[in-house]
Amino acid sequence: MKIIGSFPKTRLRRLRKSSWIRNLVSESNISNNDLILPIFIREGKNKIEPIKSMPGVNRYSVDKLSKILGQVKKYKIPMISLFPNTPDKKKDFLGSEALNPNNLICRSLRFIKKNFPNIGVMCDVALDPYTTHGHDGVFIKNKIDNDETIKILTKQSLLQAKMGCDVIAPSDMMDGRVAAIRKALDKENYKDVSILSYAVKFASNFYGPFREAVGSKKKLKTDKKSYQMDYRNNFEAYREVGLDLKEGADMIMVKPGMPYLDIIGEIKKKFHVPVIAYQVSGEYSLIKHAINKKFLNEESIIESIISFKRAGACAIVTYFALEIAKKLKI
Repeated sequence: MKIIGSFPKTRLRRLRKSSWIRNLVSESNISNNDLILPIFIREGKNKIEPIKSMPGVNRYSVDKLSKILGQVKKYKIPMISLFPNTPDKKKDFLGSEALNPNNLICRSLRFIKKNFPNIGVMCDVALDPYTTHGHDGVFIKNKIDNDETIKILTKQSLLQAKMGCDVIAPSDMMDGRVAAIRKALDKENYKDVSILSYAVKFASNFYGPFREAVGSKKKLKTDKKSYQMDYRNNFEAYREVGLDLKEGADMIMVKPGMPYLDIIGEIKKKFHVPVIAYQVSGEYSLIKHAINKKFLNEESIIESIISFKRAGACAIVTYFALEIAKKLKI
């Protein structure tokens, strides 16, 4: 076959011809330092309970946290994120268990800081694991009351800081809660406790397995669209981020992750702040089930995480954190 005209001088395939040169010119890479592992906690003793909707993910009783935290330490994952599965008998309409200094999160914090002091701990600030209705805030006159919810979230944040939490992560999406939490933390001399705001949390359909994991799925009878973001919007995300940064947020979370790579990229460009992506339970379960059924291979996990880094995320909350860390060279 005759080639018409001069052949291009530039052949991009020259930069793809072998693994060493692909590694040399790669633009986006991941390391163990990019990973945050979510951990679910349950009541009881000597319990490691598989979560049906999330293959490979378990709930741990506090006394069994060493099993997974030992792996976190070994593979040098810098931070974990804690989520409680609160028993129904401890739930009420106001989520009062969130303020119990002996609740699952508080007991876990004391255990971790005593036995694994060099692992960073992020704690979720919201009421959905503690309420009988499964919502993130206080119901008054059949709607979530923003200001009354903030009062409880502020107390919850102070309690977690007192117990040793390193990063307070309000995921509730109430307006003004970052300012209230920052003011309260500073007043009580927790100035070094960081705030990672779930500034961009969409009312997504990808949260189902997580809600089962924390025990709120069956409680939730209505959606959360009156306070979580409309997934059809993007400019609204920039307003949320701008407000939370002014109120004192140190880092910004985008949740879910892969369906919102455009949002991650734009926030990074516009605000130049640390942006964390959350590869949520629905994303994890879809990929994991596809791998188990041989529709995808294991490298699809790495590909999904690289997409967050390429978009601009500095770290990723992912249930694959340990699997990824084991594959990477420390």
